[in-house]
This record gives sequence, structure tokens and C-alpha cells, in this order.
Amino acid sequence: MTLREALDGAISRFTSGSVPSPRLNAETLLMFTLGCDRAYLFAHPERELSSDENVRYHEALSQRAQGVPAQYITGHQEFWGLDLIVTPAVLIPRPETEHLIEAVLPLAKPMKSPKIADIGTGSGAIALALARELPDAEIHATDISPAALEIAEANAARLQLEYRAGAGEQLERRLFFHDTDLLTGLTTCGFDFVVSNPPYVGESEEESVQLEVRKFEPRNAVFAGHTGLEVIERLIPAAREVLKPGGYLVFEISGTIVDGVRRLMDGWDEMKIAPDLQGIPRIVSARKPSGKNSL
Repeated sequence: MTLREALDGAISRFTSGSVPSPRLNAETLLMFTLGCDRAYLFAHPERELSSDENVRYHEALSQRAQGVPAQYITGHQEFWGLDLIVTPAVLIPRPETEHLIEAVLPLAKPMKSPKIADIGTGSGAIALALARELPDAEIHATDISPAALEIAEANAARLQLEYRAGAGEQLERRLFFHDTDLLTGLTTCGFDFVVSNPPYVGESEEESVQLEVRKFEPRNAVFAGHTGLEVIERLIPAAREVLKPGGYLVFEISGTIVDGVRRLMDGWDEMKIAPDLQGIPRIVSARKPSGKNSL
């Protein structure tokens, strides 16, 4: 079977099975099977698949047809230009979460050695994107899942973002990983930023969530409780405790909880809610008051 025939068959199978983006999925899984890029597929349409390649491609197609996300099949997802390892232990990083990075960078870049806490780091996507863009930052990433922290630490090592050059070019650790619930296990305070992509989907919305998300992604990284506000209700006061006066809390939400989030953010300064590219409220940013009553 040629590459063209394999692709055409996969696209037809995915189309009839209502798999989203059938061509993109078919190409992604064929590139994964062959260890090649898209240019190779287009340049060699008549290239014959070996029997082993054919078997492995059909295994990948079968998994995807059953709803397994392509990222869990290939083991990779791009975020902020970084190639991240992902497994079913972690939420798949979404393009929408890159808006969080965009919100933090203009505030953090003027600072000298900003101190950042990433709460619920998962694959490490947010922490590692900020580490790449802020070479002098000290970043603490937390997650309650030891399996997720293993993935985050592996990504940090692969991307060589764990250390920075100190005095005399001696390497200094700049990324710290903590197995803890929210911020309660951190022994350090005085953060300039607390950032998070917390669980924010309500169990009451479960039927509206894509089946592959409900079935394959870690439930405690998606669903917060009945309303979707349960984790954020704890995150906001916890962040207030560890932020410096004037420090920033930046986190991701959905449009269904925006009104509840506005109520919870009462008492914070400079509160803003930025939309994603679809116009959905997505990123909340606010500043801890710097006066005497800031705690």
C-alpha cells in the first residue's frame, strides 16, 4: 500500500466515523508511524509502506477511531513552540492556554528575577513556556498527581530548562516541582505571580464536554465539582496568601463560570477577563492590593 492509498483510506475511515479533522488526524498518525514530517508525505506519495508500518498505522488508526486523542497515541503535543511529552496522566495542553502566557509576559519581563508559582502544572506546559521566555525567573510548579509531575520533570529535562547560569557560569536550579494540593504545601511565599489552568468544568456540564475528553483525559484535571468553581474558590484565597503585595494572579476559565469568577475576585485590583480567539472569556488577571489590608 502506498502513502497516498494509506492516507486516502484513513481519511475515508475517519470521515465516516465522524472523527474530527479527518485529514489532519490521518496525516499526524502516518507521520508518527513513519517518523517523518508532512513534507515527506507530500514528496513521496508512491512510497510503499512495509508490512510492519502498515500494521502500526492501522493500530494507531483504530485507537483514534475509538476516541483516543492523537496526542496520547503519539505521546507528543506542541505548546508555545515546545515539543511536550503527554500521556493519559496529564491534560493535553490547548492553544487557548497560550493566552495565559501572553497575559503574563508583559507584566513579568520588566521584573528582575520574577518568582512564579504554576498551580496544577500537568505536563509542565505553562511553567516551561514561562521558563523559556523568562530566563531569570524562579518557577515553582505544583500538582497533586505524582504521575503528572514525572511528566513535567521529564519535559523540563528534555527541553533543558531546569537550570540557569549563575555567577561564574555555575548552574543554578530555576525550576522546582512540588507534589502538593494547590499552594498549601509550598514552604516559600513572596511570589510575583500565581498562574494556573485549574479544573473549571462543572459536572452539571458533563454531557456538553467532548466524549474523548470525558473518556480519556484525567477527570480531576477537567472537572472541578458540580458548578465548576470549586477549585477556583480555593485557588483565589490561597494565591492571596503567598503573593507579594502587588503580585498577580492569572488563571484560565470558561464562559460558563465567568459571572461566578467576577464575584470571587471582589477585593482584587486591576481585574481583567480577556477573551480567546473565539470571543469566549478565557484568562483572568488581577493584582493583589498593595495596601496594609492586602493579606
